[in-house]
Amino acid sequence: MRTSTHGRALARIAAGAGIAVAAAALFATPAQAEPAHPHRAVFVETDNTAGNSVIAYDAANDGTLTPAGTYATGGLGGVLAGSVVDHTASQGSLVLDRAHGLLYAVNAGSNTVTVFDVHGDRLVRRQIISSGGTFPVSIAVHGNLVYVLNARGGGSIQGYVRIGRTLVRVPSWQRSLGLDITLTPEFTSTPAQIGFTPDGSQLVVTTKGNGNDIDVYAVNAFGGPSARPTVNVEPGAVPFAFAFDARANLVVAEAGTNSLASFALHRDGTLTAIDGAATGQAATCWVATDGKHFYASNAGSATVTGYTDRGDGTLHGLGNTATDAGTVDAITSSDGRFLWVQAGANGVVDAFRIGADGGLTAIGSVTVPGSVGGEGIAAS
Repeated sequence: MRTSTHGRALARIAAGAGIAVAAAALFATPAQAEPAHPHRAVFVETDNTAGNSVIAYDAANDGTLTPAGTYATGGLGGVLAGSVVDHTASQGSLVLDRAHGLLYAVNAGSNTVTVFDVHGDRLVRRQIISSGGTFPVSIAVHGNLVYVLNARGGGSIQGYVRIGRTLVRVPSWQRSLGLDITLTPEFTSTPAQIGFTPDGSQLVVTTKGNGNDIDVYAVNAFGGPSARPTVNVEPGAVPFAFAFDARANLVVAEAGTNSLASFALHRDGTLTAIDGAATGQAATCWVATDGKHFYASNAGSATVTGYTDRGDGTLHGLGNTATDAGTVDAITSSDGRFLWVQAGANGVVDAFRIGADGGLTAIGSVTVPGSVGGEGIAAS
């Protein structure tokens, strides 16, 4: 009874005192980690405008996928103007918190986020909460902190504290990006991704063609963002998706130059360029990593381009691997053995085995019902 009463009190405090909620959450009873499950699972978001869903798949020992269930988010998918195979034009719209057994999904068409409990390949919808803005497209998770990136209305970020297995929105943790709402086409002029640095001390946001910025917010001890970001302008780069290497260097897919670029990210939020590697492909927008290799998705070429990280931020090309049409978001398995790639033209997920050298071998594909143009993939 004590824990339940304490949780309700924290929720009331949240409406007006972000710092109080964050501090209290540090002492809240932690959620229990999901026990180990004998089957690897992959989750795919449909982004269907008639009703958004997450489709669960069992992943066999060889990486092939078998449908395991369909779970409605209780919200709607959305479509950015001008998009064809990538309706949210983002990375991180579906995020798995493996440590706490929770899955977060954006509902771009209804301005909400859905929280699921994860039980192996089964999901239980726990919460639907406002995204704090318009057209949510990306989610970042670190410890008991969750941030959502909203794409429309000039862009914004909204922060939450996870208390137990639910989110509490902290109004004072909202920041407007102040992007130009008149720029077109919309799908290349809205922000693409939000993500924490590995140590959780900074939040990174990419703006694509709307400023060509990589914005970095400092995160204070309570979990709140700095009043303003450090703005790193990369003229003509159209910074889209990003990931981090083993040394916390930032690796960005740049759609304007069709390349991957690596940067040292400093404590003051500034970036120093380390390397750049052209894919030689079209519409290089997404990037996934297994910790040693990076895989850039090229929507316009129906390929994935592989790179090995040499350990110092420099990138060594591994060549291109064909996918189904409209290559978009991708995810690696937690053990680094497999890569699963969404192909938005026909709503397909392609599966690949990752070799010791980072090379990819195709091992099959599945068609995801109702997911043409959809983005968002996560794996346990």
